[in-house]
Amino acid sequence: MERKIIKIDQEKCNGCGLCVDACHEGAIALVNGKATLMHEHYCDGLGDCLPSCPVNAISFEVREAPAYDHAAVMAAQKAKTGSGCPGSQMKTMQPGIGVVANVESQLRQWPVQIKLVPVNAPFFHQADILIAADCTAYAYGNFHQKFMKNKVTLIGCTKLDQVQYADKFTEIFTYNDIRSITVVRMEVPCCGGMEYAVETAIKNSGKQIPLEVVVISNDGRIL
Repeated sequence: MERKIIKIDQEKCNGCGLCVDACHEGAIALVNGKATLMHEHYCDGLGDCLPSCPVNAISFEVREAPAYDHAAVMAAQKAKTGSGCPGSQMKTMQPGIGVVANVESQLRQWPVQIKLVPVNAPFFHQADILIAADCTAYAYGNFHQKFMKNKVTLIGCTKLDQVQYADKFTEIFTYNDIRSITVVRMEVPCCGGMEYAVETAIKNSGKQIPLEVVVISNDGRIL
């Protein structure tokens, strides 16, 4: 079948290995000091590895490749580590000692799901936008006051949503006067797809939009 899959420029690759760590599917490995796509059917085409490469050696291409095999990925990861995707690993944490009572919602618009919001919605005019991975609001206790206040909020998950986020964001950024963008993502590798999609969309829009990226740990800290 013909589908989108990553391509690694061996001449540009400096062998840092950051893409290997970022690829939560285990599709990439270092071979003779160079990053190599070892298992084409492990690559889901989301590009979580792209933003990790410091020399821009990784890109997308559309070509004949075997279909993404999620079951094979999970089986390989379980065999290797005894667990699945790093973003799905179980962990028990102690709740924070600080309690904020009677917190008012800072949500300013509806809908909030990226795949549902119209690209020409009036609330985008001269807006400061918060683009957040779904899990961040549950991990960070003071999410509304810290991140949502005075912003248009968009949420989603690049791992689970069947949406080409970069294309959707490109339309939003191109056709609206956006003042700033804040991306809040989790520390897990699969959340890198959200950051990459926003960066790609800003570039595609041809605009200079200020961007801030905040990474939240699984236990609710800002990293």
